[in-house]
Amino acid sequence: METAPKPGRGVPPKKDKPQAKRKKPRRYWEEEATPSAAGASPGPPRKKARTADPRSRASRSAHIAPKSRFSKTASDRKKPPRTLSGAQDPFPGDVPAPLEGARKFCRIDKSKKLPHPKPKTQSKLEKAETQEEEASVRAARAELLLAEEPGFLVGEDGEDTAKILQTDIADAVDIASAAKHFDLNLRQFGPYRLNYSRTGRHLALGGRRGHVAALDWVTKKLMCEINVMEAVRDIHFLHSEALLAVAQNRWLYIYDNQGIELHCIRRCDRVTRLEFLPFHFLLATASETGFLTYLDVSVGKIVTALNARAGRLNVMAQNPYNAVIHLGHSNGTVSLWSPAVKEPLAKILCHRGGLRAVAVDSTGTYMATSGLDHQLKIFDLRGTFQPLSSRTLPQGAGHLAFSQRGLLVAGMGDVVNIWAGQGKASPPSLEQPYLTHRLSGHVHGLQFCPFEDVLGVGHSGGFTSMLVPGAAEPNFDGLENNPYRSRKQRQEWEVKALLEKVPAELICLDPRALAEVDVITLEQQKKERIERLGYDPDAKAAFQPKAKQKGRSSTASLVKRKKKVMDQEHRDKVRQSLEQQQKKKQDVAKPGARPSALDRFVR
Repeated sequence: METAPKPGRGVPPKKDKPQAKRKKPRRYWEEEATPSAAGASPGPPRKKARTADPRSRASRSAHIAPKSRFSKTASDRKKPPRTLSGAQDPFPGDVPAPLEGARKFCRIDKSKKLPHPKPKTQSKLEKAETQEEEASVRAARAELLLAEEPGFLVGEDGEDTAKILQTDIADAVDIASAAKHFDLNLRQFGPYRLNYSRTGRHLALGGRRGHVAALDWVTKKLMCEINVMEAVRDIHFLHSEALLAVAQNRWLYIYDNQGIELHCIRRCDRVTRLEFLPFHFLLATASETGFLTYLDVSVGKIVTALNARAGRLNVMAQNPYNAVIHLGHSNGTVSLWSPAVKEPLAKILCHRGGLRAVAVDSTGTYMATSGLDHQLKIFDLRGTFQPLSSRTLPQGAGHLAFSQRGLLVAGMGDVVNIWAGQGKASPPSLEQPYLTHRLSGHVHGLQFCPFEDVLGVGHSGGFTSMLVPGAAEPNFDGLENNPYRSRKQRQEWEVKALLEKVPAELICLDPRALAEVDVITLEQQKKERIERLGYDPDAKAAFQPKAKQKGRSSTASLVKRKKKVMDQEHRDKVRQSLEQQQKKKQDVAKPGARPSALDRFVR
């Protein structure tokens, strides 16, 4: 009995209607593919079969030339794989970094090399240079993302910008910027000291009559507000806005952002001024007794207490570049201090009378001082410590502060004057003020808000927030100081900052000197080691001839061989000295001069 064949088995395909392959529609971002043959469908190209290369991998890599990380040509970039649709990336490979931009961010000087370094040290240096080069390239590429640009207030037709009022500026800017100009009427507990957090988002206020408050000044949300029932002399945020240090009449207190007292440090008594070193987690305090104390807030221990021997310390500022503390004294001098040294690193004679205020710019290049002689001076801190410019003020400046872009503000009674320079790396010009504003009370504290064109002024009538165009850095680092970070991000940043904490012993005038080798100290250690041992352990051992057989190791033969080696070493030394003398003569001889017979007597 015959059975019908199953479909698909033994049944020939129908030849009437050949199956036509459906053409894939082309997307608007794809290029139109031209088929190589008739009826060929667009699709991914087939991979070519790999053939074995008789050369080894080591021999192939030996012919590859080293490539620069700064810029790559089209031939150096790797060809990206084609997608299923056949489209290609119009800009394949990594983004080429500009050479000048990469050099701007490079911090290693390759011109300075160690004389005869050991192989292990050389490999470490090469690895560090490679990492630094890669970091500079990434920074140069990321610079394209900095969309914000700083701007200044410019008057029309020679108009004096110092005559422009704050109300005029607030009316000309947008609503969000105009909301940053406000006044707080707090005459009951004034005058006030203030401090902004490193992110520029939070503000701490401390009244002389015990009023302490912390708030998010952008949203005007109050975090805490207490009255310590004691005189408050200064107030400062620690590494984050969650901790607050308050210098009260007798001791130093630490509060959290809810106003709860966490610590009372009785070893820091009669504190007048506070400064916090964020990368070292050190809180520096200046007291009435003349002591400069460093408190490590990460472990809660006092690192050192230095006696300045200059009486009451009421003027203090921090150099953000090298974390050196500047103290102003009543004899007209400014002393520079580090916790690693018991004596001041330097002393600068600035004024004929006592110091009233000191401020250092963000680059650590310039220092502004004001004294009882009504003089305002700007000094160069790049090793010379010489005054660059000076100006006589009618009342004298009692408070000074620098902005992130190099603007200088001075508080004189109830008037605030702001001077601007040519840029961030140039000193401010003291000839004509940039802005001027009169307050309702005498100035008691000044500080520019980070990453905002805002100046905070604490006075006897409360607090005033001023608009200063071009004062702050417009772009911030989201991994370092992020004003919009959440609580989880702040906690992770705090752990990372503690792991990268810089020891207090590394604070010095020139931080770049830490990466250099102290040759003088190494030579001194070598001399002390030779004196202690009685011989030079690194010296070349004396030649000792090997013993030979058949009577060739007699005493006369050994002496003869030793003398031969000594004579050879002596000849080498004489040859090297003659070559050096000849080289010196060639360097001294003027090019194009006619040789003389008397040149042989030149030494």
